[in-house]
Amino acid sequence: MECFKKEIEVAGKKFIIESGKVAKQASGSCVVTVGETIVLVTVVASKDPKPGIGFMPLTADYRERTYAAGRIPGGFFRREAKPRDSEILVSRLIDRSIRPLFPEYWRNDTQISAIVLSHDGENDSDTAAILGASVALCTSSLPFVTPIASARIGKINGQLVVNPTISEQKSSVLELVVSGTEEALTMVEAGAQELSEEEMLEALNLARETVKSICLVQKTLPARVKVTVVAPQQNVALKADIEAEAIEKAEAGVVIKEKAEREIFWASFKKDISAKLIEKYPEESSSAIDAVLEDIFYKKARELVLNKKIRTDGRGLEEIRSITCETDVLPRAHGSSLFTRGQTQALVTVTLGTPGDMQIMDELAGEYKERFMLHYNFPGFSTGEAKSERFTSRREIGHGNLAKRALRPILPSEEDFGYTIRIVSDILESNGSSSMASVCGGSLALFNAGVPVKASCAGVAMGLIKEGDNYVILTDIMGMEDHLGDMDFKVAGTRNGITALQMDIKISGLTIELLTQALNQAKRGRFFILDKMDAAISLPKNDISNYAPRMVTITIPQNKIGELIGPGGKNIRRLQEDNGVTIDIEETGRVSISGTESAGVDCVKEYVEAMTAEVEIGKVYNARIVKLMAFGAFAEILPGKEGLIHISQLSNQHTKKVEDVVNEGDEVKVKVIEIDKQGRINLSIKAAN
Repeated sequence: MECFKKEIEVAGKKFIIESGKVAKQASGSCVVTVGETIVLVTVVASKDPKPGIGFMPLTADYRERTYAAGRIPGGFFRREAKPRDSEILVSRLIDRSIRPLFPEYWRNDTQISAIVLSHDGENDSDTAAILGASVALCTSSLPFVTPIASARIGKINGQLVVNPTISEQKSSVLELVVSGTEEALTMVEAGAQELSEEEMLEALNLARETVKSICLVQKTLPARVKVTVVAPQQNVALKADIEAEAIEKAEAGVVIKEKAEREIFWASFKKDISAKLIEKYPEESSSAIDAVLEDIFYKKARELVLNKKIRTDGRGLEEIRSITCETDVLPRAHGSSLFTRGQTQALVTVTLGTPGDMQIMDELAGEYKERFMLHYNFPGFSTGEAKSERFTSRREIGHGNLAKRALRPILPSEEDFGYTIRIVSDILESNGSSSMASVCGGSLALFNAGVPVKASCAGVAMGLIKEGDNYVILTDIMGMEDHLGDMDFKVAGTRNGITALQMDIKISGLTIELLTQALNQAKRGRFFILDKMDAAISLPKNDISNYAPRMVTITIPQNKIGELIGPGGKNIRRLQEDNGVTIDIEETGRVSISGTESAGVDCVKEYVEAMTAEVEIGKVYNARIVKLMAFGAFAEILPGKEGLIHISQLSNQHTKKVEDVVNEGDEVKVKVIEIDKQGRINLSIKAAN
């Protein structure tokens, strides 16, 4: 492994790439430094291909060591355990960026490991990890020859910013991560605050230029002799016999509209022809015959779309499958919907919780609380498969995060709606675009839950079939079109603009011109779906579910927090127990009061407001006599606030004894007549009447 060190300047920041010093037994390695963020990326591959598989066995693992930020991990074991969702999402970014650029028949187990060794809290490690993966691969002996790079684009105060710092990203209305080669884009991931297609394309163009400049520098790095990938040898006679039997059947099969009927037809044909040809070619395996048959079916399906502009299910190129939208489908859920598009169906629920239900996120930069959660479940029965559900897959985490990105911009602020919000999307049927069904169903369920969202949000998946200069862009792709196509481009948003993008491809890259056409076509599709959704429910409900907790939020002075809590939490415990509520207090003085009964919530709210209120001279209060003295009586006018009613102020009549007028526990009206320099409050019953 040859040693080298190179600096790449990107938008005023220096990326330093080094190799040959550490991890020298890996097939390739690279250390990327930006600021004080340092990422080690390695790549290893098995010497021999994995037999009997039809895909590239690539694994990308991104892990963050907590020592990188000077922290000790939480939890009982005090060590890094399974990857967090955020780490899995970056692992997917790496995989999706590089996978399209490997040779078609590379079947060797390949693993990319990215480890964050240092993190300065300002410079992102994900784009550095993607750059490191490219350098490690290009300078290794693996058959990866096209450099890639990644750039993050933000939009702050109306200006596009390349690789904004983590603190700058907090005020950005766009978070766009783009990977690509010198010539085209390979991966897009974005969340946005309802940006127009024109604004998004401007950002994509800036990302493309940035990526191109980084790729050009990588071409100057030393490279090793690459492994040669040879296409598997096929039995020419066997292939000819298969084609003679299968081409006509494949042409008939690809135009069967119903998924189940098509699959049964093709499975039966494969079984029959395999049994027939195995007798003639006993040295061949049924898997080899199946591979040729699948290739024929794949080619015929693509030809149908490219040459005849006909889709398998008979739709037009921009036609969206039939849509039905139902809301309020579950009686006890706080909000629910059933969104069906063709043979893809999502049951989506909304649950409202208190601030105490927020998820505590333990990330490299430290802990924070997440108010909005979206969990996506993809059970095996949704595609008719017998599959156990023992853990959450990377795909489920990725699809859930995409739907979450899409819906977050339409949520009300925490100040306006203090509830914790959890959305769950259970996919009941799947034939493509289930993540976008989760977006649509999530929007409908939020409306049904009475969450005062800004607008409806819908999503649509776009596809591409391309052979040379001949291409077709498809709207609302189904599962088969995803499988045989060259692009899966998901676009979500409102009528005002885009809220989320995700693009994956199977070819070497896409031009901006193709993306422009796809975005404009997706906009038309999105508006069509929004019309269908608005016909089902056009405005959020006026009130939340009776089964949701009732909650109010008030803000008290920070110096009153201790008084509300009381010695050892005495006051707050009493309030919670007596009224059946939960009280959450933040350091800022924000107090959330929640419970199942409105009466208890309102009672505590009144108490907190009264306890933190300032006594006003001249104001009349309802008071309670708490103590009698010879010279007068002490009365509580607000929680914890007492004043003296001098004996002369008890009545318009002459008073000999205080007990002649009031007793402990009496409720009286009093007026504040004075607050002296020492803060003592003087009250009068006479002046109040």
